[in-house]
Amino acid sequence: MSNRWADDARELVKSLELARKPVGITFTNEQVEVEKPRRTWLCRAMKLAAEGESFVMDRETSACPGGSWHCGLTEPPPGEARRALQHFLTRGEKLTASIVSFQRMQDLGSKPPTGMSDRIVIMPLESMIMRPDIVLFICDAGQACRLLALDHYWDGVPPRAEVSGSLCHSAIAYPVTTGHTNVTFGDWTARRMQKYPDDAVFVTVPYERLQNLLAAIPECSAGTAEVEIPEGFREAMTEE
Repeated sequence: MSNRWADDARELVKSLELARKPVGITFTNEQVEVEKPRRTWLCRAMKLAAEGESFVMDRETSACPGGSWHCGLTEPPPGEARRALQHFLTRGEKLTASIVSFQRMQDLGSKPPTGMSDRIVIMPLESMIMRPDIVLFICDAGQACRLLALDHYWDGVPPRAEVSGSLCHSAIAYPVTTGHTNVTFGDWTARRMQKYPDDAVFVTVPYERLQNLLAAIPECSAGTAEVEIPEGFREAMTEE
């Protein structure tokens, strides 16, 4: 199976001219070893995995308390810890205007996968050692457009995007809990801290949708299929 994931990764990189590796992400209770275990932020692990590194994130190795509960590794903060978070987001980080808008952003979005698993494996798709739950692409806007077109080429069902909240929420937690393909720009703090380029867009595809996406590449003009324009349309398109 690992050869299949490597083949999938090569096809995606080649067809879409991706500069960064597709990233496989799996929620698991199994013990998983990586070559150089390290403690880091989930939003940084995403970036470094697209550059070739591998991570196993759990309560100990996830360095960001917010990322830990957004992705279900810990419980959402209660009591005084929640009050401190409210103050930080509204007066420190200044990403939302008030504790009311912070509450709305949480309640109107998808819920975190609290307690789903003990750990999260994040590594290049080509190196995956178990079936991915989702595949993350860090790409530019043109490549994101192509991925979304390929994703719903067969069924015509458009993605239901969720772009608010933290980067790890919209790029990991939302697609893994809903099964929906998502496109997001992440949150400004994560982009700034991890030095994501200004043109970076995050597209996440549930693994069960990936094979249909790959099968669409030779059939769809967002993949490698040639556009065929009837003569009448060509004439209309050249009229001034």
